[in-house]
Amino acid sequence: MASRSCANFFDLASEEILDIPQTPRALPRVMTVPGIISDGDSDSMSYACHERKIIVANMLPLHAQRDTTAEKLCFSLDEDSLLLQLKDGFSPETEVIYVGSLKVDVEPSEQEEVTQRLFEEFKCVPTFVPRDIQEKFYHGFCKQQLWPLCHYMLPMCPDHGDRFDRQLWQAYVSANKLFADKVMEVANPEDDYIWVQDYHLMVLPTFLRKQYHRVKLGFFLHSPFPSSEIYRTLPVRDEILKGLLNCDLIGFHTFDYARHFLSCCSRMLGLDYESKRGHIGLDYFGRTVYIKILPVGIHMGRLESVLNLSSTFAKAKEVQEQFKGKKVILGVDDMDIFKGISLKLLAFEHLLQQQEDLQGKLVLVQIVNPARSSGKDVQEAKRETYTTADRINQIYGRSNYEPVILIDRPVARYEKTAYYAVAECCIVNAVRDGMNLVPYKYIVGRQGSPGMDEAMGIKADSPRTSMLVVSEFIGCSPSLSGAIRVNPWDIEAVAEALNVAITMSDSEKELRHEKHYRYVSSHDVAYWARSFMQDLERACKDHYSKRCWGIGLGLGFRVIALSPSFRKLSIDHIVSSYRRTQRRAIFLDYDGTVIPQSSMVKAPSAEVITLLNDLSNDPKNTVYIVSGRGRTSLCEWLAPCERLGIAAEHGYFISGSKTSEWDYLDSDLEWKAIAEPLLRGVNILLKSSRKVLPKD
Repeated sequence: MASRSCANFFDLASEEILDIPQTPRALPRVMTVPGIISDGDSDSMSYACHERKIIVANMLPLHAQRDTTAEKLCFSLDEDSLLLQLKDGFSPETEVIYVGSLKVDVEPSEQEEVTQRLFEEFKCVPTFVPRDIQEKFYHGFCKQQLWPLCHYMLPMCPDHGDRFDRQLWQAYVSANKLFADKVMEVANPEDDYIWVQDYHLMVLPTFLRKQYHRVKLGFFLHSPFPSSEIYRTLPVRDEILKGLLNCDLIGFHTFDYARHFLSCCSRMLGLDYESKRGHIGLDYFGRTVYIKILPVGIHMGRLESVLNLSSTFAKAKEVQEQFKGKKVILGVDDMDIFKGISLKLLAFEHLLQQQEDLQGKLVLVQIVNPARSSGKDVQEAKRETYTTADRINQIYGRSNYEPVILIDRPVARYEKTAYYAVAECCIVNAVRDGMNLVPYKYIVGRQGSPGMDEAMGIKADSPRTSMLVVSEFIGCSPSLSGAIRVNPWDIEAVAEALNVAITMSDSEKELRHEKHYRYVSSHDVAYWARSFMQDLERACKDHYSKRCWGIGLGLGFRVIALSPSFRKLSIDHIVSSYRRTQRRAIFLDYDGTVIPQSSMVKAPSAEVITLLNDLSNDPKNTVYIVSGRGRTSLCEWLAPCERLGIAAEHGYFISGSKTSEWDYLDSDLEWKAIAEPLLRGVNILLKSSRKVLPKD
């Protein structure tokens, strides 16, 4: 049986719905009565309501595993999760509830118990997505369609990405609907702020806005947003754009990502944006959708705590001893085709080839995080990485020297932190990445701590230095003004940047490090979350000052917001007033009113001519057609209307009827003799323009 979650799904998709089994609803329902959370089936459950934030993401910030001996699921908080860390940006009195899915399968018989347990212990609300939908939703549409598209990869051929699959899209919509249903179970739309995270849930706002017209809703995209030329290739481009526009605030890491989104809204939906008191806003059917540009930060407390672990001290000392007398360049990347690991190795090879004095003295340590997805692209990237590394080591390696160290295994956080502390330079060479926090973590690692200084034999008052080489195509690049920015595809330029980084004077390195550390330490994850939520509150403050109506079917649903004084015109009232009035002035626009805007035939039909004659022949009526078109065309098309007035060229020429003389605006037109040659010249240059200057 289909659940209540999808009972109205036919309103949102015309295709055949996927069968979604019912999931238990054991959580207390949050009613709209402030201060009370209650469930219709229980009188014993109540809750004193504080300020609440609901964070919605694909995955909950939990570790989950099944204990085979006890035959039960064990859960713990994922301290490294961004979702958990952003709580530091809220006041201690704020209650934060998480809605998302789990990384383990939960049997239907266990779901009710798990739901209640996770809510009571962790304030987490699990969304149980059926396995077949989850596979198509996450590994299908998210990873095969959206992720490559956001990283500028188009399926030009079957071997280069997967083509659009309507079934995968249906699964994406179905999964978003399930997440929305879970949010509706726990949300108090009048008071709670809902913050949706990343590209997995880009149509979820439409479901929430349809249910609650004044829901306080924000969205942050953690991946790049592609340029309009790339994005417009997506068959469901409008549905996703409209989904995002059902939010009150949309956040991006960089101005480029925001600019691409605004360009897509302009070119595909005809929307314009403007800056309102320092904030970028889109007018969407009377609602203002604000745009937030702020890169996410790191959790300083978490990094500093790892930096002060005894295991980190021991590992740093070990690494320092291992590479004694050598300069270490560090890379930390996921194994995928966008991280540019092979390009980085080629640049390092070119550096050793061009700078022979560095051979035997320079080491590139490349930590490879496990791939987040599988496929032939990942395998090809891995094979190319190993082939290139082996070649470099064979050519430039010695008995006691290996220029490239590949660490291709899960690496503990303390071990990465030790490498951060030792490396003189860190390089992030991704060809496309949403943000990438590796440079931020490296800067904190190089700042060190008293314990780390003692372990590595560094004087406490020694100046701190660091050097970064970062791709210009990653989100953190604009915020690191002291880094050397490179085009990862330019092998020679990257090699030269590495050479500059390792040979730069210590005083210059110190200045750059200080600048970076001030920014990273002050713009942490708490600052990011607090700033976003403050802007979301500002964006929602006028919710109840307007009247709202929901219009549109399916994923095209949107809310029209109008001033409180607006009243919908009644046809009966208009007809009654029309009949009582003795003198009536009627002004009709031509294109878009008399003739459909999209019509290729600009002459009115016989039916329209009849209606115009009926109106203009009434002695009580004065009827005018007002248009920017020339009088010649309008006279020809409206010739059958004897008593119809025409205001051509935006009112410059006016005629009261077919037999009347043309009156025109008496003004100085000498400027036209100067302007016309210029305009005709520009018209010739703009070959793609569909409008041409009139010959008369």
